[in-house]
Amino acid sequence: MNKLDRKARSQILHLLCEGQSIRAVTRLTGCSKNTVAKLLVDAGHACAAYQDKALRNLPCKRVQMDEIWSFVYAKAANVEKAKAAPEAAGDVWTWTAIDADTKLIVSWLLGARDLDAALSFVSDLRSRIAGHVQLTSDGHRPYLTAVDAIFVDVDYAMLVKIYGSDPQAEVRYSPAKCLGAQKQPKIGDPDPKHISTSYVERSNLTMRMHMRRFTRLTNAFSKKVENHAAAIALHTMYYNFVRIHQTLKVTPAMAAGVTDKLWEMQDLVVMLEQWELANFKPEYQFVVRQYAIGKGHSVSVLWRGGEVDSIFGFASEHEALEWIREKSQAWLKDQRKRGE
Repeated sequence: MNKLDRKARSQILHLLCEGQSIRAVTRLTGCSKNTVAKLLVDAGHACAAYQDKALRNLPCKRVQMDEIWSFVYAKAANVEKAKAAPEAAGDVWTWTAIDADTKLIVSWLLGARDLDAALSFVSDLRSRIAGHVQLTSDGHRPYLTAVDAIFVDVDYAMLVKIYGSDPQAEVRYSPAKCLGAQKQPKIGDPDPKHISTSYVERSNLTMRMHMRRFTRLTNAFSKKVENHAAAIALHTMYYNFVRIHQTLKVTPAMAAGVTDKLWEMQDLVVMLEQWELANFKPEYQFVVRQYAIGKGHSVSVLWRGGEVDSIFGFASEHEALEWIREKSQAWLKDQRKRGE
């Protein structure tokens, strides 16, 4: 019965989604580092599973693709010298695809920046789009091979940027200066007006702003690839379903017709609880319910086999929770004796 309540879980996840590090969350909430990390991983799995089912048959017309760099445990150049580096240590890339009209993150993939990852990413993207689409990516060559191999009917173009050095810039910390961009149609007949990667690049900036582990030149990097993937899944869920887009005035999921309501963080926690119940299947689970008619609360005991027992007569939610903490074990013991 030491499980965090719904309000505490919502607070922790909201802080993580707004760019706080795990240690900062522990200082703000008083929860342990392990508790926060475990909640992040569980929420990440639940968000990935929910979006995998929800983001299907999307009526996207214009999709932009890009990759964003980060690393796990140590940068690639430092892995050899790192102490006890895990197998997944080094540079990792997050491939993202965004609908230019609804700003929905349609698909994402964590992996290397190679052809195998490009094929997996584009294949997943293709499985989520209902009809004809115009795609735009940067000049990364694996995109062309992957799109040509997977899409049958598509308009595809690359936006190839030309970079040069800025003589006044600090070499170590400043990126190369963009001198211009070339629009290069590759497949089909893409509309030149919509050959752009601006939205997906802005979305990648939002990822860096809202996930502490993506911040450059800090010690807030991911130590485990599982935690890194969980953070991305949680962020995409928050971005798609909870955070109101400043231009659209609704969430991207609402704009795309994936949901008809504005999600709150507690809705995300409810989804997490349903995922936990479906996947972990504990022997029993206590759920406090309020009467549909009149005042009062009850405690429902959801058993692994699907049976439900209910205990009625609690005046308030606090009283029901008090019964769970102090008397539920004796009640369970009595129920087991009756079943023998």
